[in-house]
Amino acid sequence: MDTTGNMTSNETQAIRHDAEKVAELFPALLVEAERIAQTVAAGLHGRRRAGPGETFWQHRPYASGDPVSMIDWRQSARVADRLYIRQNEWEAAAAVYIWRDPSHSMNFSSQKTTPTKRRRADILCVALSILLSQAGERIGILGEERRPFHGRNTASRFLEALHVDAFDDARCTPPPAHLPTGARVVLVSDFFSETDALRATVEALTGAGAKGVLLQICDPAEEDFPFHGRVEFRDIESKERLTFGETASLQSDYKIKFTAHREALTNLATTAGWTFLSHRTDKPAQMALMALYTALGDTRVWTK
Repeated sequence: MDTTGNMTSNETQAIRHDAEKVAELFPALLVEAERIAQTVAAGLHGRRRAGPGETFWQHRPYASGDPVSMIDWRQSARVADRLYIRQNEWEAAAAVYIWRDPSHSMNFSSQKTTPTKRRRADILCVALSILLSQAGERIGILGEERRPFHGRNTASRFLEALHVDAFDDARCTPPPAHLPTGARVVLVSDFFSETDALRATVEALTGAGAKGVLLQICDPAEEDFPFHGRVEFRDIESKERLTFGETASLQSDYKIKFTAHREALTNLATTAGWTFLSHRTDKPAQMALMALYTALGDTRVWTK
């Protein structure tokens, strides 16, 4: 700014450039997320459950013990000698809180043909918000004070709050949070850090009655370690470098440690009564979204 407190021309241009850069991410990311969500939604037909609500689901034959008030007399009149019960779909709006790792560790792709882990995580989180909002559920961001999003434009508001252009290496583990009873939680990261902090958060959330899912997103090179010869590795966050003369000799030890770390994450989730999922960025996003939505569905309480 100049001495009068007004922004200079250079500052104005810089802000405008940054704003346009952020804005151009939104349409493409939202369109891709909506496409993936609708593909998965088409495969979810038949997964609905009966329960209290106003949205019609199906008719079924009357059985002994069913309340007479549930009989659909109009439908029953169409079929001789049989009574039918009208079942409505469960509509109680639950709250799902999502956290996506904002650290630079996620901003990695080993190939030009695969997205970065961060991009895939953002797509999956927004696509999940679309599916959940279509089911009438509320979506919040873990660690933020704002009220969960609900209703029209949920995905757009969630995407804006996700800050897809920002990175914060100090928040590479999910924050502790006070959530309402019965909340569900989705934590999305590569989880390439010590598990102690993650365990503390999961235990705190579980103690408050929350159920959830850990979704680990990895680049194919991080799983396969396909390196040979002399290779220099650079830490995205610290910028530290390590050079190895023959990396192929490290593959066996690397895979042992990688497998052990994933088993630790699986055990952490299992102990808490949560679900652990893993996803590679060279695999279709629909696969991860379906698994994620199904895992969340398993934590719901349905009333027959």
